[in-house]
Amino acid sequence: MKIYLASTSPRRKQLLEQIGIDFETIDIDIDETWDGREPAKTYVKRIALEKARAAKSKIQNNLPVLAADTSVVLDNLILGKAETKEDAINMLEQLSGRTHHVYTAVALITETEQVCLNISHVSFRPLSKSDILEYCETEEPLGKAGAYAIQGKAAAFIERLEGSYSGVMGLPLYELAKMLKTIR
Repeated sequence: MKIYLASTSPRRKQLLEQIGIDFETIDIDIDETWDGREPAKTYVKRIALEKARAAKSKIQNNLPVLAADTSVVLDNLILGKAETKEDAINMLEQLSGRTHHVYTAVALITETEQVCLNISHVSFRPLSKSDILEYCETEEPLGKAGAYAIQGKAAAFIERLEGSYSGVMGLPLYELAKMLKTIR
């Protein structure tokens, strides 16, 4: 079965390919602004569903539409994506030596709408200033939630992961597989 992926994320594409899903991407643009008050769990589920709905509105058939949203959450605050090197440094300093949560919501639209939430706990080792600066020089943190990519160089910062590696990457495959079984 073919599905549409409401994302151009190379990581989400890679994860779908990993489990043999036939898909086509749809580029969508929605307002992902967090107001600072909406609970993070509610926010990621809402954004994933809005992405899926935006993609569904662009297609002229009944194929399933998949979307996801990932947020790095520390002290109940969403850290967002690092837009600049300074953003990345600030976020990595906050994450250093602490455990944070990664919430990834998956939305699947068929005849109905399904949304599930994966929560992972990621513990960073204490990071030195040089660890952070060297990592930021790679530019890998830019555009990444929480200013890091678990599948990249930041893997060396992670002392412990409780949850889903693919969920931290941006698409929890276990939950996705369960959702897809309901429509086959």
